[in-house]
Amino acid sequence: MPEVRSPTLRRRELGARLRKLRQDQGLTVEQVAEHLLCSPSKVSRMETGQRGATLRDVRDLCELYGITDEAERDRLMKLAREGKQQGVYQSFGLPYGAFVELEDEAVEMQVYHSAVVPGLLQTADYARAVHEAAVPEIMTEVIDQRVEERLIRQQLLDRADPPQIEFVMDEAVLHRPVGGSAVMREQLGQLLEVARRPNVKMQIVPFALGAHPALESDFIILKFKGQTPGIVYVEGLVGHNYLERADDVQRYLQVFERLCGIGLSPKDSATLISKVRDTYAVG
Repeated sequence: MPEVRSPTLRRRELGARLRKLRQDQGLTVEQVAEHLLCSPSKVSRMETGQRGATLRDVRDLCELYGITDEAERDRLMKLAREGKQQGVYQSFGLPYGAFVELEDEAVEMQVYHSAVVPGLLQTADYARAVHEAAVPEIMTEVIDQRVEERLIRQQLLDRADPPQIEFVMDEAVLHRPVGGSAVMREQLGQLLEVARRPNVKMQIVPFALGAHPALESDFIILKFKGQTPGIVYVEGLVGHNYLERADDVQRYLQVFERLCGIGLSPKDSATLISKVRDTYAVG
C-alpha cells in the first residue's frame, strides 16, 4: 500500500499546533471563540482534531496569534487542506475509521487484548467468525468488507520501515475457539509467524498469574513521528474512545509496562502459543 497521509492525523497535528499557539499567547478558548465569532466548543473540537479547521479559520487564527512567518502559515494551511481529504479507509464505512487511519501512520504501537486476537494479527477466517458473532447481526456484505479491511491493514507489517509493535494478550485469547478448531490452529500459527518479525514483540499473560491491572480493558497506545501527541484507543460495546490527555496516556503506558513485566517472555510466550495450537485438531 502506498504511503497514506491520514486526514485524521493531520487534523490532530494541526489541532495540537493551534492549541500551543493559543496557550503561548495566553488566550482562553472563550477569547478565541469570541474573535472567530463561533462557539467555544468549535475551537475545542478544532484543537483536539475532532473537527477540521477551514482555511479561513487558519487564516484568522494566524492573524490572532501573530504568525507572520510565511512558511509556518503555509504549513498550517497545508495541514488544514489535508485534514479535509478523504481517507483510504473511508469507503469501508467503518465505525472505527479514525482509528485505522491513525494506526496506518503510527511509528510505535502497544496493543493489549484480553479476549480476542488483535485485528492486525487476525486471519481472514478468524476475523469473519468474530464479526458473525456480533449483536446486532452484521450483514454478510459488511462482514466481507470488514475482513478485507483487516487484511489491507495488515500490509503495514510488510512495509520497508514498519512500525514497532508490542502485543500483549491474555492467555484466554489462545483458548477461546473462535471459528472452531481448524480456524484456531491456523490463527495461532499466524501469531507464531508474526512474532518472528524483528519489529514485533509478543507476550502472553498466563492464567496462573490471576488478577492483573487490565482484566476489564482492551486498549492500543499509538505513537507518531514528530510532535504529534500520542493517543490511547479504547474499544467497547458503548463505542470507541480516544484518550489524549498526557495523564491518561501515561496511565495506560504504566499499565502496559506492568503487563510486559508480569507476562511470559517472548520466547516462553511462543512456546505456550505453539503448545496450545497443537491442541487444536488438524483440518
